[in-house]
Amino acid sequence: MTLDDLRVFTAVCRTGSLSAAARDLSCTQSAVSQHVKRLERELGLSLVERHTRGVAPTAAGRLLHAAVTEGLGCIDHALRRLEELAHAEGGSVRVATGATTVRHFMSAAAVDFRRRFPRASLDFRTETSSRNCFDALTSGGVDLAWIVTGPATHAVEQHPVVELPWALAVPATDPLAAKASIEPADLQDARLIGLPENSTSRLRLGAWLTESGVRPVFDTSVADWDTAVLLAELGLGHAVVPTLPAWSGPAHPDLRLIPIPALPALTAGWAVRRWDALSPLARAFAETVAHHCGKQAVLGGEAGRGTRPAPGR
Repeated sequence: MTLDDLRVFTAVCRTGSLSAAARDLSCTQSAVSQHVKRLERELGLSLVERHTRGVAPTAAGRLLHAAVTEGLGCIDHALRRLEELAHAEGGSVRVATGATTVRHFMSAAAVDFRRRFPRASLDFRTETSSRNCFDALTSGGVDLAWIVTGPATHAVEQHPVVELPWALAVPATDPLAAKASIEPADLQDARLIGLPENSTSRLRLGAWLTESGVRPVFDTSVADWDTAVLLAELGLGHAVVPTLPAWSGPAHPDLRLIPIPALPALTAGWAVRRWDALSPLARAFAETVAHHCGKQAVLGGEAGRGTRPAPGR
């Protein structure tokens, strides 16, 4: 077996489709199939099985995929470290992020990083969930993944950076806009804008609502937090969202973010395979983001205090 065979096999397991793996790898579906068949012949075992919606690894395939994913990630990481040593500061940092992560958490850091390392490149890979960011990290596709942190896993390390309290986003003219805070009972039978499907934020919110005995109606679904806030500001619904500093202040004069203290805050931060094995460039970028998130949190808190409506307004 070759490294190419193993890389193709992990792509098939990740995408659940021979054709999708071929698109990701810029090759033909026939080539993908040949790589998988070569592995199966050599091992004497079936590694994938076909289903109506694609393919899935067999028990043997899952065992191989788990071992190969970790091994290839380490090999790719070592090769990149060697390349960066050969080219000094001219390497790259590959980051898996959500759709709006760069805008809210990394814009100032990216400018700062580029000023300090003008020959380095930043490669942002957009994923639809923290789970997909984890997968990109463990497969060796990226150096860093920005995630909503969760339970510890053996495959990656998680490094919290910033806490995101929850708030109810409503237009300034809404009757709820005058409230100092929101209680679970205030959300009973509310018509809410649904957060992105399968996102950690939606899953956490749903679990909390269930535990609180609250049954809101989700009549709109969006692809990212920014869209939820925009629809709320336009008066097209209410949105329970993690509070981001960019949403407070003069840029959003028609929006109110009312704290929900009973809802446990989300924590966002970095996931890495091993922090002490990060390249100097990747570690520098991760630390730069953390530094700017700390400054942004302070400024966001000041802006939020300055825009809270007076009681009765």
